[in-house]
Amino acid sequence: MLRITPENITNLKPNEIFVFGSNTSGRHGAGAARLAHVKWGAVYGVAEGLTGQTYALPTVNTTITDKLSIQQIKVYVDKFITFAKANTQYTFFVTKIGCGLAGWEIKDIAPLFVEAKVVDNIYLPIEFHTY
Repeated sequence: MLRITPENITNLKPNEIFVFGSNTSGRHGAGAARLAHVKWGAVYGVAEGLTGQTYALPTVNTTITDKLSIQQIKVYVDKFITFAKANTQYTFFVTKIGCGLAGWEIKDIAPLFVEAKVVDNIYLPIEFHTY
């Protein structure tokens, strides 16, 4: 069964987590990061991990001028997958991290989430499944 992140997340149940791309300084000022901060409790200054009903995955540098390399993002994605496996009380809705402000394409990011496809509490964008 494909677990697919809704295209437009407007509400979360108490056990649901919004997974978004952040910058390495945790300035959640635009896009999905801003939504995570304003609506679901992402803590300003926390670049990675669980805060409120969010999980931050860094995809751009501190000054938001350069995207992180795929190898750097992969380290964060692998840590996230390990975290999700250990925290089955949560359902994680992964957004199209890295495919907005960071400037990566689905074909670059989707392969990082191959292992996540079989983790029962991780939902991925349809594009990550179909790539």
